Amino acid sequence: MQSKNVEFSNSAGETLAGILDLPVGKPRAFALFAHCFTCSKNLKAATNISRSMTAAGIAVLRFDFTGLGQSDGAFEDTTFSSNVDDLISAARWLGREHRAPEILFGHSLGGTAVLQAAPSISSAVAVATIGSPSDPAHVSNMFKESAAELREKGVADVQLGGRPFRIKERFLDDLFAHDLNNTISGLRKALLVMHAPLDAIVEVENASQLFMAAKHPKSFVSLDKADHLLSREEDSRYAGRVLASWATRYLPEADGPVVTPLETIEDGVVARTLIDGFRTNVVAGGHSFLADEPLGVGGTDAGPSPYELLSAALATCTTMTLKMYASLKKIDLRSVTVAVRHGKVHAKDCADCESPGGKIDEFQRTLTLDGELTEKQRQRMLEIADRCPVHKTLHGEIKVRTTLKGL
Repeated sequence: MQSKNVEFSNSAGETLAGILDLPVGKPRAFALFAHCFTCSKNLKAATNISRSMTAAGIAVLRFDFTGLGQSDGAFEDTTFSSNVDDLISAARWLGREHRAPEILFGHSLGGTAVLQAAPSISSAVAVATIGSPSDPAHVSNMFKESAAELREKGVADVQLGGRPFRIKERFLDDLFAHDLNNTISGLRKALLVMHAPLDAIVEVENASQLFMAAKHPKSFVSLDKADHLLSREEDSRYAGRVLASWATRYLPEADGPVVTPLETIEDGVVARTLIDGFRTNVVAGGHSFLADEPLGVGGTDAGPSPYELLSAALATCTTMTLKMYASLKKIDLRSVTVAVRHGKVHAKDCADCESPGGKIDEFQRTLTLDGELTEKQRQRMLEIADRCPVHKTLHGEIKVRTTLKGL
């Protein structure tokens, strides 16, 4: 999965911050995701679900609603209606810059918002909710203790998810102003309702009400023992796989070869390159990213090259090693920056090389130490850099044993 930071304006002219997650190769479709109430686009569950979608060839835009995360605006001036407007603005941006979204999905109140926004996003053919209320007014239960103050003063400070937020009376009024049941019955789009029976925040009865209000095609999937925020990795990944599989039923056949997700291996890395270039999907330690080659050698420059990845391994190993040593010795090292450049030089031009001829690989490593270090400590840190495990691997005897995996 390749992720890009993006920005777009909402209907009020405020800048909203988003992340566009892209699959390897040309996207089969685009999806728009709405996060849970007072959450953000960076919620771990959102990242995991998005990763499953991109593995199925579907690009995903997730963004922070107005006044949350990295988006502009004041949360206290927002309403459920403004969240719906933000979703419509996001869909329009996708349509201008890439392709209008065919899939809408949302978590908790975000799912309720995508249901309300769906009639205004004509490109959408499928809508999915995850642990979503059947009525926006359900959210008012989260600050019912402040209801009297809201009515009296028109504003109140409340604790939501352990964080302070200021809300205004009009937020409360707006929650009760929507007829979601009528919207769902006239949706005319495929609907998937996912909910955990043990959800303690939004009771599973909400899922039943959403499902009953919708017309076919509609589906329901139980998330078993998941909590409301899908805080367990296995729950969010399962939800993502189900959502991706379900959504593809309502999409046209993929244009070109289907890019199946890579399986992870314990204590290892998996990479796959398709035949139309050098763009490579990599899974390492549960993290997905792209590798590629520069444009000058036939690549698309969508990610670091293999030697850049090798240089990155040396650089990161060095910084971590120096940080560990500084912590152990209580050296005042505030940060360490390591720059690495890789190249090839003629052996005859290398005074301290053992190879008699040909070219050898050379890594030029530069350390920048930030802190109150003595000259003796700085020289010691220079010596410790050579003890980085990756450094030792590069200087040691290496065997690469290659086998063919049976079909």
